[in-house]
Amino acid sequence: MNIDFILLKRISILSAFFGAILGFVTLIPFIGTFSFVFLFCFVAPLVIWILIKYNCLSLSSIKESVIVGAIAGAVAYLGFSIIYIPISVILMKFFHLSANYGIGITLMNANFFILVVLSLFMSVLGATVNAFTGFLTFYVLELVRR
Repeated sequence: MNIDFILLKRISILSAFFGAILGFVTLIPFIGTFSFVFLFCFVAPLVIWILIKYNCLSLSSIKESVIVGAIAGAVAYLGFSIIYIPISVILMKFFHLSANYGIGITLMNANFFILVVLSLFMSVLGATVNAFTGFLTFYVLELVRR
């Protein structure tokens, strides 16, 4: 099995970067919902597009696009969690401010173990959805290439 660690590193760095940026943007009250949906659905196509644009990735199979999408989705959500959860907890505990009141209450009352399990579960969910959007990206790119 041929694993390209440089490509894996680039996917992870781009995904973590976009996840961290979306972690900050999600704290903005009315924009937060849209950035959260973007995190779950459109990080993989964005990462795939950037890597193809700079000739770092050439999608040759559906399997490759699904794997890249899943990695991008999982790493993006973990990057999102590292930024969003601590800032949201600090805002809720010290300033009594919350971008999303339900999430703020959940984060304020949860212990560390619950937050880690919730983050891992949501990263798996993000990986699943982004794997599907990576799959769709492969088909769109094939239609554009024809």
